[in-house]
Amino acid sequence: MTEAVRFERVFKQFGRFPVLDGLSLEIEAGEFFGLVGINGAGKTTCIKALLDFIDIDSGSIRIFGLRHDQTRARERLSFLPERFLPPYYLRGRDFLNFYARLRGTEFSSDRVLAMCEALDLDPVALSKSVRIYSKGMSQKLGLIATLLSGNDFLLLDEPMSGLDPKARLLVKTQMQAIKAAGRTVFFSTHMLSDVDELCDRMGILHAGRLRFVGTPSECRQRFGTSSLEQAYLSCISNSETASC
Repeated sequence: MTEAVRFERVFKQFGRFPVLDGLSLEIEAGEFFGLVGINGAGKTTCIKALLDFIDIDSGSIRIFGLRHDQTRARERLSFLPERFLPPYYLRGRDFLNFYARLRGTEFSSDRVLAMCEALDLDPVALSKSVRIYSKGMSQKLGLIATLLSGNDFLLLDEPMSGLDPKARLLVKTQMQAIKAAGRTVFFSTHMLSDVDELCDRMGILHAGRLRFVGTPSECRQRFGTSSLEQAYLSCISNSETASC
């Protein structure tokens, strides 16, 4: 398989605090990979480093074989941040049109309306200013833009943030379709049930280090439990001895 992402001994420190402490990880093209960890574990820093939003202190990151700090390395990538805030002065439709032009793709009303239906976003909202959107509506708008980007690598930071149970189920249905199409997804989450349902492999990041990498089934087996939640808790509780 083609390697989509490689982190090799990546270090990042803020002040005296190491946020990424020798992170090494490979994600294959077409793989669904979930990164889990408590708040402050380093998940968002890992994503920001991959996107070259922050400088790393040492190590290397490659995207489809290209250095992550090369603009063309990110051409095949679409990113949805955890706190997605569309420009407040745009209507929903204007944002989606702008994003399509930014990506060099054609804006298709039919595809947008179909995705609105798939994610349970009232199409009437597209004609309204995003300043009146709820957190869930804004998140759905960002997901629509990301899913319709046409890119084969989706990078999602807490993609279910702000979504109600129905919306979460609908998003997971769309992600299953993405998986069937062979696209690569790398997402961070607190939702271990989503990882168990969607991911080929998972990584547990704790205090800047990967404590486990493998399938959800392997994680349960490693820590001797039938519950992924309990396996996760056991992993971070024994972080001094757990390793990749």
